[in-house]
Amino acid sequence: MNPRFVAGNRVELLESGAQYFPALIAAIDAAAAEIHLQTYIFENDATGRAVSAALACAVRRGVVVRVLVDGFGAREFPAMLGAELLAAGVEVLVYRAEIAPLRLRRHRLRRLHRKVAVIDGRVAFVGGINIIDDWDMGTTPEQIPPRYDYAVRIEGPLLASIHASTRHIWQTVRWARLHRRLPEPPRRPPDDTPRGDMRATFVIRDNLRHRRDIEEAYLDAIGAARREVLIANAYFLPGRRFRHALAEATRRGVRVTVLLQGRVEYRLLYHATQALYGALLGGGVRIFEYHTSFLHAKVAVVDGAWSTVGSSNIDPFSLLLAREANVIITDARFGDELRASLRRAMDNGAREVRHEDWRDAPLAMRIARWLAYGLVRLAMGIVGYGRRDYGK
Repeated sequence: MNPRFVAGNRVELLESGAQYFPALIAAIDAAAAEIHLQTYIFENDATGRAVSAALACAVRRGVVVRVLVDGFGAREFPAMLGAELLAAGVEVLVYRAEIAPLRLRRHRLRRLHRKVAVIDGRVAFVGGINIIDDWDMGTTPEQIPPRYDYAVRIEGPLLASIHASTRHIWQTVRWARLHRRLPEPPRRPPDDTPRGDMRATFVIRDNLRHRRDIEEAYLDAIGAARREVLIANAYFLPGRRFRHALAEATRRGVRVTVLLQGRVEYRLLYHATQALYGALLGGGVRIFEYHTSFLHAKVAVVDGAWSTVGSSNIDPFSLLLAREANVIITDARFGDELRASLRRAMDNGAREVRHEDWRDAPLAMRIARWLAYGLVRLAMGIVGYGRRDYGK
């Protein structure tokens, strides 16, 4: 499905929580009618409590506030901040609550991984940043810099599609949870007044009509690239089509660079990704690993004019299973800003992986990589997904 771009938008790049959370809380504090917030993680930490307090304050002003969290990523939320928000008058729903954690079923891997907020239908936030402190994993600001991530703040005609998608998921989950009330009209219709001069589109992944929309958007952009493809991704395990697209781009003379996580967060995915380094490097793709802090970004810039910021990783769980949301912007100024930010991260906190480094790794390490990749393929096969891209 070709994404429909709309003009007249103002899209502001927000780098990590230091820029994102003040902007989000300011928008919540200015809300007059309705707030929708959807997130994979909503942690009971300083950041989570600050956002929660702003939401509760909005309810006291008469604002309708609806919060949707994922049942796995935010599994402690209902008993903690969720209970407090419910008591304050916030409407709270959980997407696929974890009832039987030891049972492996296909639907348990279908998570709500998107991070979207829509305030009064006039401003939206989309990206990869969860409601959680920039410092986690047992670290402090003195030990490690903040997690590296991105989001965008949006005003303009694109609000109509973001607002509609966000309300649709809320109504779907409410219906599934037996709150079978008729859909309520929005307290305020989305404001589609032009606010800038950027063309953008909102692209989602779900298990019905939009199963491969985000992946296809990436593949179309890579296929049209003439100069440069720059991708930053926390979890990068592309299937055959994606790998072939990158290799074909390098054969056309395109500079293809990927910035990946250099710190071990999820060991299985970390080593599975490294199993693909040989093929990528051999095909001319340059790989950089970010070591300064935890890289959580899911962004890309192609030829300096096509950019995407969102929640979708380039791995089978994001591209084949989870509900995701990305914004694509075709604007040279925005592309230059995002590219410059990524280049700073590469210059100041990343190390390039050379083909000889990968090839000369200890045998035990190479075996661990391929075992990890095999386990990921096996997991996808067990749940019945990914045979085309990840099977034999």
